Amino acid sequence: MRLVLTTDTHLPKRARDLPAPLWDAIDEADVVLHAGDWVDEATLDAIEARADRLIACFGNNDGPGLRARLPEIAYASPAGLKIAVLHDSGPSTGRTERMAARFPDVDLLVFGHSHIPWDTTAPSGLRLLNPGSPTDRRRQPYATYMTAVVTDGALVDVRLHELPR
Repeated sequence: MRLVLTTDTHLPKRARDLPAPLWDAIDEADVVLHAGDWVDEATLDAIEARADRLIACFGNNDGPGLRARLPEIAYASPAGLKIAVLHDSGPSTGRTERMAARFPDVDLLVFGHSHIPWDTTAPSGLRLLNPGSPTDRRRQPYATYMTAVVTDGALVDVRLHELPR
């Protein structure tokens, strides 16, 4: 099962559209994970229309329309991988341990908010991934998103994709 991970798309404030390589990845994916800060319901509609399956939550910049359609934390178990998606995981200091304690029964936690890519694994086995932002790189050299594969209930082949400026 092919996954695409994205967050903090901030459309149309930070860009007019998602970058073409991300749209291509969405078209090829079995599941798209979006960790909030859509800003615009049209972006949610567009990804829902193109994704085979979308697992998503709202972020702090998302208004009432998005909050009515999306949960604060999304849970799913595609191909046997237990996933939670939330927007803000708090400060980076102590994040891995804090999230492992908060999500003891989850295999993968996808989060956003910082726009900074993150990839760690807690001693409990919880994998924490932040794909960065495809439209607002902030203090990063590139805008980014991630892809991964689920095989036999395990997350493999996690890749951070840098987008052209």
